[in-house]
Amino acid sequence: MATLSLRSPLQDPAAVTLAAGDLEAIFLPSYGMLGASLRHKGEEILGRLEDLSNAAQNGSAAGIPLLHPWANRLAGYSYRVAGRNVTLDPSSPLLHFDQNRLPIHGVPWPLLSWEVIEAKEDRVNGQLEWSRQELLAVFPFRHQLELTASLAADALTLETTLAANGDDPIPVSFGFHPYLAIPGLSRANWRLEAPPMRRLVLDAKGIPVGAEEPFGGLDTNLGELDLDDGFALLHERATFSIAGAGRRIAVELLEGYRYAQIYAPKHKEYVALEPMTAPTNALASGQGLRLVEPPGAFRAVFRIRIGFL
Repeated sequence: MATLSLRSPLQDPAAVTLAAGDLEAIFLPSYGMLGASLRHKGEEILGRLEDLSNAAQNGSAAGIPLLHPWANRLAGYSYRVAGRNVTLDPSSPLLHFDQNRLPIHGVPWPLLSWEVIEAKEDRVNGQLEWSRQELLAVFPFRHQLELTASLAADALTLETTLAANGDDPIPVSFGFHPYLAIPGLSRANWRLEAPPMRRLVLDAKGIPVGAEEPFGGLDTNLGELDLDDGFALLHERATFSIAGAGRRIAVELLEGYRYAQIYAPKHKEYVALEPMTAPTNALASGQGLRLVEPPGAFRAVFRIRIGFL
């Protein structure tokens, strides 16, 4: 498995640094276009960045990773979608597993090298061709991904386009896991807000069982809350946020995301507010799964907005 040999992304010669207003961001095109830093007035607001080298070796999520071709878990080592039967090799170095040995988060970010198409002071655009045989063994659908990160004075916008540039329809099941933190304040005192949604009923391994239940939203201090919950949005545009110490960090879903996950483990100093194009295990269940017919494209956009209260 590829590794990130330098501990600090600031020392990585492949890193792209963006700056605008009070914000500075770093992306690593050679390592999955990972968002490796997002600083507001010089303070880091991303989580799980303590040792990117170790995270790369383990295939662990960190910062702002794009999770493709599926976000969160699959229920097993096989799936059938768009007329294809796919069997995954549990010994493959292209897979990462959760505590139950279920494949999670698609191909780990350190193994996906992107080509930079454009880089400016406040914008970077990268492309990934899904055509290598080892990638097709995991997800046998040729396509192209394009990711554009744009930085404004108070927000980072991530636009992802999946283009069906082959002969087959492409299942859409990617997502992002922005790990966020309020500098200088204990996690228990962060205030979490989420809109009304439909909560996905999960089994003991975190796999949706096909049922939903009402969820009235959240506006509460995290305290001892321990969350790892999936949701179907009531509206495609939705906002989630954490706030504290006079700062608010909002994840605004703008286009293409119909599902979300809130991951807030009570013993960790971060929260992941996760835009998802499909629910967990959609490649196997078909629930909420969309297909892109060639030569079409699918576009999804979300924004991380940071400001003072």
